[in-house]
Amino acid sequence: MGLFLSRNLVNFLLSFSAKKMPVKIFPVQIEDVVSLVSRTGRHLQRYDKGCRQVVGCIPYRYKKTDQSSGGGGEELEFLVVSSQKGKGMMFPKGGWEMDETIEQAALRETTEEAGVTGTLECKLGKWQYKSKSNGSCHDGHMFPLLVKKQLDSWPEEHIRQRRWVSADEAKEMCQQLWMKEALELLIQRLRQQQNGYAAERQRA
Repeated sequence: MGLFLSRNLVNFLLSFSAKKMPVKIFPVQIEDVVSLVSRTGRHLQRYDKGCRQVVGCIPYRYKKTDQSSGGGGEELEFLVVSSQKGKGMMFPKGGWEMDETIEQAALRETTEEAGVTGTLECKLGKWQYKSKSNGSCHDGHMFPLLVKKQLDSWPEEHIRQRRWVSADEAKEMCQQLWMKEALELLIQRLRQQQNGYAAERQRA
């Protein structure tokens, strides 16, 4: 998805700003403009053997639970967003374009659709599926994203809703089977990590 400033326009504005504006002001303005606009169109889309390449993230976090009862701890939550057509919830995803790496595409789509940033982790896998609208072939690549920051404003805030939910709620709400399978893999990976940490603490 994407509108972006052309290289020539950016160079012109930068040369103009060097004469007319304080050095520290203009770069911040350019960054804000680019970060608040979603890419649109498919002229840069990647295809492999006729299949459109789609990249997405499963954003997750550990939320501290109430410790007033003496228990306390952390609860695993996942972020889902509404589809652009408003039918059901899903994880953020979109087309992988030719001028970016797969990791850059995953981070961009998640920022555009869900308004979160964080640590991108090892890819969960690739799934082939068909579009429900026209039956075209897609390869879906999915990454986990440990969320570090949730933005108050993001490019698609006016056309999508976002919601933090539990693992069971995410499984129920997500409309796409391949995303459900990716979620299951992530949950298994996180459990294995937790078990590994627990074993290390016991040995220590």
